[in-house]
Amino acid sequence: MSRPRLLTPAEKLADAKKLLSLPRIVVICGSTRFMTEMNEADLRETKAGKIVVKPGWDMKSPHALWSDAAEAEAEALKVRLGDLHRAKIRLADEVLVVGDYIGDSTRAEIAYARSLDKPVRFTHPEVDPDA
Repeated sequence: MSRPRLLTPAEKLADAKKLLSLPRIVVICGSTRFMTEMNEADLRETKAGKIVVKPGWDMKSPHALWSDAAEAEAEALKVRLGDLHRAKIRLADEVLVVGDYIGDSTRAEIAYARSLDKPVRFTHPEVDPDA
């Protein structure tokens, strides 16, 4: 008698999303220099009936949460926020890369998403590192 195959965490998540009748979840990735474009993409994707998650910060812009932080503290925050964004990628059904520039962080996010077999779309397909 064979045992039933155990579901992977990703399969369990997919099943839970179906049971909850959740719409598709799209995570927006890209350089924070494109925050305005990310907000526009959020509006378009939401209008299309999707749940949207995106970076909630731009550490290059001054803000009380990190402007006065010591360099080590700011770097630790940046690491935590990167971990949080990778969790958003794991949660999402697809990735939308915004902007006409791909830096190292975004390139790593694209590679991570593709390693998880997440579909990746681009607002500027010509910047796809695998095109």
